[in-house]
Amino acid sequence: MKNKNIFFLTVALIALVSFAMNAQSIYEPRDLSKVQSSIKDFGKMWTFDDVPLDNFSKEYGFRPTEEWLKDAQMSALLFGGGCSAAFVSADGLIMTNHHCGRGNLSGITPKGEDYLRDGFYAKTLQDEIKIPRLSVDQLVMIVDVTKEVLSAMKSGKDDNEKIKLRNEKISEIEKKHSDESGLNCRVIQLYNGGKYSLYGYKRYTDIRLVMAPDFQIASTGWDWDNFTYPRYELDFMFFRAYENDKPVKSEQFFKWSKAGAKEGEPIFVVGNPGRTQRLYSVAQLEFFRDKNYKYSLLQQNESYKIYYELLQSHPERYTELINMVMGIGNGRKSYAGRYMGLRDEYVMALKKDFEKKFRAKVNADPELKSKYGHIWDGIKSNLDELRKYIDESIAFQINPRGGVAYFSMAEKVIKYAEQMKLGEENREADYKSDKLAATLADILQSKIDLEFQMKSVRAYANVLRGVLGDQHPMVVKLLGDKKDDEASKYLIDNSSLTSKEKFDQLIKKSPDEILSSDDPFIYFVRNSQAKMKEIRPRITEINNSLSVLNQMLGEVSFLIYGNQIPPDATGTLRISDGRIQGYEYNGTIAPGKTTFYGMYDRWNSFNKKDYPWGLHPRFQKIPEGFDLATKLDFASTNDIVGGNSGSSVINEKREVVGLVFDGNLESLAGDFIFLPEINRTVAVDSKGLLESLRYYFNTDRLIRELESGKIE
Repeated sequence: MKNKNIFFLTVALIALVSFAMNAQSIYEPRDLSKVQSSIKDFGKMWTFDDVPLDNFSKEYGFRPTEEWLKDAQMSALLFGGGCSAAFVSADGLIMTNHHCGRGNLSGITPKGEDYLRDGFYAKTLQDEIKIPRLSVDQLVMIVDVTKEVLSAMKSGKDDNEKIKLRNEKISEIEKKHSDESGLNCRVIQLYNGGKYSLYGYKRYTDIRLVMAPDFQIASTGWDWDNFTYPRYELDFMFFRAYENDKPVKSEQFFKWSKAGAKEGEPIFVVGNPGRTQRLYSVAQLEFFRDKNYKYSLLQQNESYKIYYELLQSHPERYTELINMVMGIGNGRKSYAGRYMGLRDEYVMALKKDFEKKFRAKVNADPELKSKYGHIWDGIKSNLDELRKYIDESIAFQINPRGGVAYFSMAEKVIKYAEQMKLGEENREADYKSDKLAATLADILQSKIDLEFQMKSVRAYANVLRGVLGDQHPMVVKLLGDKKDDEASKYLIDNSSLTSKEKFDQLIKKSPDEILSSDDPFIYFVRNSQAKMKEIRPRITEINNSLSVLNQMLGEVSFLIYGNQIPPDATGTLRISDGRIQGYEYNGTIAPGKTTFYGMYDRWNSFNKKDYPWGLHPRFQKIPEGFDLATKLDFASTNDIVGGNSGSSVINEKREVVGLVFDGNLESLAGDFIFLPEINRTVAVDSKGLLESLRYYFNTDRLIRELESGKIE
């Protein structure tokens, strides 16, 4: 029943996203034959060395100075390699999202306490807790290295060699500048390779936890509210950077706005959007729709079932399992939204119209046509060829996240059998007589969580069938007509790797008998590896050709449109402009800002249950003197994607007015296109955050530092 409920939830989500994207207004029917694309469809994620200052002046009456931009760039941080953050005081105080930092909490929580459930606050500087293996990066240098990289590529005789020479030149540039500057240097590919920039980062490795709210307030609504708006949560966390055991003196930082942002005033998101694919051709997007995103959603949904079911069955493992449920749930919903964006006729009509205009501009110039006119047909031809191999390539790549232990055992048994076919003198050391017993003992895992393995095998079997179809020989051989839990039980019951007794009998057989075994996991690994060995070189060759063609696509788009179009997101620092603004959805209107009234309404409307709109005990009683009309979250027209989590939202004075933690459902198509009518950034309001610290968390030291911009 649980699996069915999750299935119907996913179907309902996809239907909702599809409706939302098509129905920007239920009162304005669309004629897809008259859809007109615009360069605004490519969004507003500007690199700091190419900010459209004239556009800002025209749109907002505000033209950032060079000093303003440099200060914003140096205040922002890349957090932990996958999120955004910023300095918010002169003493190295860092602000990011709770969901960016919560994975660090279990490792530092002392016995008898639960920092994930209840939160943490360091009352003194000495109480701040060092987080092992956590670092933040500050972008301090940007250098254009396009000519160096493209010159190296041009000498390649074919696509494979061009990619090889490109990668070698990038490594050379990164090493040279890292050695000379002492920074962590990376070459960033922009416009699919139409431009290459060297980014130099200063890295801080001593990061300490200052304050974390409780999980419930930071994730109110759990995966139901994820990627939605209106929203009612406080997804924030504070850390501090140290050097030489002292707080970092950060010359550039965002000061705090006590009032928060006003609706309509210009605001700017400064952070590190992960990845977009807006410059790709229509043929590439159709391939993503038919293959990549369809299968990724299937994998994410099967993985989600594993951990959601475990959480429901084992409430005592709440802290252990909640991060997995939320993390995979986030990915699942993200893929669902992007997949529906690709299936949306309006979105694809816009992309087709732009491509038609783009190709016409290229073909109107004889020189451009000669060099670039073949790109689109070349991309489609390569993708048509890739379609022959992609299903098996995806299905036969064992997903480590699935956690099926029997695949690893099967690989080791196969290697054992292959080594046993060799003479003693030709075997690897671990397979010689003196070490063989120990090697065999290590193959069979002694501690197997059978419940987890049953669910993981079920997930992989469902993915295998979903990708390859019912009639594929591998599916027929391994699963027959068995599905879900029945398929999982069948595979495990018929494996020699699931008990010591059966394993011992298997090992007594000859190497050839082992290798030809009908054990389902051994059969799968042997046959899938053989198939991958056959098709992998061809896939690599096709992908290299696509990489070159997409780079040429980026080059010509840059030649024609220049910086009118921002480059696709690359997990590196961008600034995005916008305003707080509500929007039409589901036949009603979402407000620009929400209040604490809404948070309490959700809690009461769902009968004060813990899941999913529950409140930690500290929030269940409204503090005396607290104004429930205080702004809590807001939606804005800034352009973000995953990776922007933890980005500061600033005003013209470079003051923090908000903290980005999500986008709305309609923003998920932002992987491919920016739709300003409905695409919204969702952020915590700076005033609501500060008032929560004052009334609910009683963090006087932290409040003083935020208000004054330094430790007091």
